[in-house]
Order: sequence, then C-alpha cells, then structure tokens
Amino acid sequence: MQKMHVKPEIRILAIDDGPLVSDKIMVIGTIFRGADWLDCVLRTEMTRDGYDATEKIIALAKNTKHYDQIRVIMLNGITYAGFNVVDIPTLQEQTNLPVIVVMDSLPDFEQIHSALQNLEHPEERWNFIQRAGEVFEVAGKDKVYIQICGIDLSSSRDLIQLTSIHSRIPEPLRVAHLIATGVGATGVGW
Repeated sequence: MQKMHVKPEIRILAIDDGPLVSDKIMVIGTIFRGADWLDCVLRTEMTRDGYDATEKIIALAKNTKHYDQIRVIMLNGITYAGFNVVDIPTLQEQTNLPVIVVMDSLPDFEQIHSALQNLEHPEERWNFIQRAGEVFEVAGKDKVYIQICGIDLSSSRDLIQLTSIHSRIPEPLRVAHLIATGVGATGVGW
C-alpha cells in the first residue's frame, strides 16, 4: 500500500457514540482539518445492540457536503451503541475512504467473543470484528492501539501523532466523544 501524504489540515471524519440511555443511541461525527479546526458536527442514531452501525456511518460520511474533502475516517473502537459492530472493510469500500480504528487499550477479544454469545447472531458480529484486522500499537504521549483499512501503518501513525495534541486520543475523536457524551447524557437533541 502506498504511503499517504499527510497534510497538516487533512480533513478527518471522527465518530463516537453517546451513552446507552435508550434503544436509539446518538452518534456524533466531527469533521476536522488536522487537529486545529472543527469544520462540522454531524449527528445520527444507531440501534442499541443492532446491525446498522456500518450503514449509518456510510450515510453520515456520504451525505455531508464535506464528503469530497474528507480523506480519512477515525472510529473510537469498532462497536457502537453497545455491540452494534462496524464492518470496517465494507465502510472503507462504500465510502472509498481509509479507516483508522483508535482504541485506548488493547481489546480483550476472548471476553468480547464471550459477551457476543448473549446477543442475536453472535458469529456474524464476531466475523465483523475479525475482519477489522490486526491491532497495532502506536507510541505517542501515551500509547494507543489502532486497526487500519485502506491506509498503510506509517501514514496512520503520522495521522495519530499529528492530531493527538491534547491527549493520546486524536483531537477529532476527543471532541466527538465530548459532544456525544455531553449531549447524549442529557437527552437533549439538536
């Protein structure tokens, strides 16, 4: 895979979800230029423990007026709204954008597989998790872990280091998390 040229103001769509307070969970997308400029905030909902995470993120990315400017999608983990698992290769193929999954700790796949047995279609969900690929460690202020699709490891590390200015979590994801948890906790809509 060819190395991506990472410009300081590269457009990033970052996605995080709010608290599990109902059957429909609010999900926030932020579009940043690098780590400095917030260009847009997007909102959608996903079904708690459902199957619509991949299609909702695809729609969020493709239906924004900024779609042609976005160069990469960052996800805060691979599951949203409980165990609504994102199919990373499908997300990359349908949006034609590289995907970086960022995690603040190494996932315990054995525990995740065990927890999936309590839900409908556990093997399909497990298949999505396995399709996300290898987990890599990225050193920075503190280490994070990533899974990547449609982008090389070196470019992914460059992007994480470029955008992790206030914490070990990239700023677009950190802000998406703050909005989703803050607004989602109160149940206030937009």
